[in-house]
Amino acid sequence: MIENTSPDYGQEKVLDNPTSGMLFLLANTLLIIVSILVFVLAMIVSLPLVGRVVLIVATALYGFIVGPILYAGLKVIKPNEALVLTLFGSYYGTIKRPGFFFVNPFVSAVNPAAKGEQGSTKPMAKSLEETMKFSSGTAIAFPNKKISLKAMTLNNDKQKVNDALGNPIIIGVVVIWKVVNTAKAVFNVDNFVEYLSIQCDSALRNVVRLFPYDAPEEEDEKSLRGSSKEVADDLKRELSAKVELAGLEIVEARITHLSYAPEIAAVMLQRQQASAIIAARQKIVEGAVGMVEMALKQLSEKSVVELDDERKAAMVSNLLVVLCGNRDAQPIVNSGSIY
Repeated sequence: MIENTSPDYGQEKVLDNPTSGMLFLLANTLLIIVSILVFVLAMIVSLPLVGRVVLIVATALYGFIVGPILYAGLKVIKPNEALVLTLFGSYYGTIKRPGFFFVNPFVSAVNPAAKGEQGSTKPMAKSLEETMKFSSGTAIAFPNKKISLKAMTLNNDKQKVNDALGNPIIIGVVVIWKVVNTAKAVFNVDNFVEYLSIQCDSALRNVVRLFPYDAPEEEDEKSLRGSSKEVADDLKRELSAKVELAGLEIVEARITHLSYAPEIAAVMLQRQQASAIIAARQKIVEGAVGMVEMALKQLSEKSVVELDDERKAAMVSNLLVVLCGNRDAQPIVNSGSIY
């Protein structure tokens, strides 16, 4: 039976108490200066041959090789930044505390999202680069190895997706996210930014196909247009489950654009207009009937005029025409008797 002895890189190892970089900088600089002075004195002052050779070799080794190499272990961390370190291919630890620190000079920082390598064709973002310009005008870009722990925004491109009824729609979302586990973000996925973008597209399609674009109010059915908050919550839950592998946290997900696809937009607009006209007419008729009923009731109670059934029918017809018409009625004054 073969046991799996591979290390678990999903467990983040935070370096809580790294060595102060300022103390080391002062001590190492002082030692280098002392080594150079002793080296010069050993070359001038007469000493026994063996002691002189040992002194020259030791001071030269530290002053010109070891001391300068140790400077590579100085790291500056800003607030809401993290530095994932590896030592000869093994996970060494993560520094999350802001400050100036000294670590093993042979460790190297890792941030796969900061460089376009391993087949990635996307250009590096400006925020992930530090550029050095020389007097000749030449610019050299150095990828920033630090991982940002700030809340960031992913504004994915608009997509054409079919809703629950099969209607093609155009939808766009914005996702607020941040890195919470640097070890997972670096070692579990190739590029956690691209991974998030792809998973966002997949989660969006899975959620949108469960809801229709629009639904009648009386049916109390959830829809993309009328239940945007519920749709966003479902999107957040599904996306959170997908990106947990990469050590990411989804803070918020919101729909930024929602419309029918161009090929059916005109037809759906006519449908919406027809539905709105029908709903408006229903409200108008309900109100007109109530007003006619109230008018007949008050005329009867106050004995203003006695109307037979035929006259009541004519009055109801006239009132409904006036109240339900699209244009203002033109009154006609009858100077004679109504009978």
